[in-house]
Amino acid sequence: MSGLEQPLWPAHAGDAVQADAVVGVALMKPLVLICSQDAEFYLFLSHILEVDGFTSEPAGGAKEALARADEREFQAVVLDCGPASITGSAICARLKREPRTGSLPIIALIAPGAENQHLDLLKAGIDESFVRPIAPAKLLDCLRAKLALTKRGSNGFENGGWLSCGKLEMKLDAHRVRGNGHEIHLGPIEFNLLRLLLEAPGKVFTRDELIGAAWPANIHVGVRTVDVHMSRLRKALKEASPGIAIRTVRSAGYSLEELDG
Repeated sequence: MSGLEQPLWPAHAGDAVQADAVVGVALMKPLVLICSQDAEFYLFLSHILEVDGFTSEPAGGAKEALARADEREFQAVVLDCGPASITGSAICARLKREPRTGSLPIIALIAPGAENQHLDLLKAGIDESFVRPIAPAKLLDCLRAKLALTKRGSNGFENGGWLSCGKLEMKLDAHRVRGNGHEIHLGPIEFNLLRLLLEAPGKVFTRDELIGAAWPANIHVGVRTVDVHMSRLRKALKEASPGIAIRTVRSAGYSLEELDG
C-alpha cells in the first residue's frame, strides 16, 4: 500500500469515467509524473491528485521517466522510494541533469525503513521529501506551494478543512460529506462536482468548468454525461440535505443554493 492516510471512501469501479458521443472541452490541469513500480501505489496516489484538480501519468524508472518528459510537459514529479529500492535518487539525479526537466519540482515519498535514502536524495537535488505515512492534504499543499498554485476553496476554507453551505459540509482530506449531520456517500465524480459547487455557493458553473473539475484532462465528456452525474448528486442531496438545492440555469450551467426557510 502507499503509506498515505487513505480517504474514507476509495474510488469504486462502477464510477469509472465514461466517454460520451458529444465532446466537451476539459480545462487544463497540472500534470504530475509519478515514478513508481507499484501499480497499487500509482492508482491510489493518482486518485488523490485527481480529486484536488491535478492529473498524472506513471513511470517505472529513470529511462521511462525521461522518455515521458520528452513527450509531455509535466509540472512536477513524485518519487515512490521503498526500502528495497535504490532508484529514487538515481531518477532524481537524471531528471535534474536534463535541461528539459531540471527545473521540475521533485517530491520523494519515503517508505518506513527507507529513511537512509534521505542523504542520497538530497545529493541528487530533491526538492522535498516526506516519510510515509503522511496526510494527503500535506502532499497536496506541498505541490501547490511548489507550483505557486492557490489553495482551492474560495469560500474561505483550505485543504484539510471543511467546505460548507448551510447544513451541508464536506471534509476535504477525509473525503467525507455530511448533510444535517448525516453521512452522504458519493462516488468520486459526484464528490468532485460537489466540491466545486461548494467552493462558491450561488455561482453558476458552466458544464466545461464542471468537466474540468471532475474528470481527467484526457477524457472527452459530453453534456449528457455531466447532466446524468448532476442528477445523481441532486438526488443524494435531496434525500440527506433537503435545505440545499442544485439549480439548473438554462444554457448556462449549475449552481448550489441554500433554500429559504
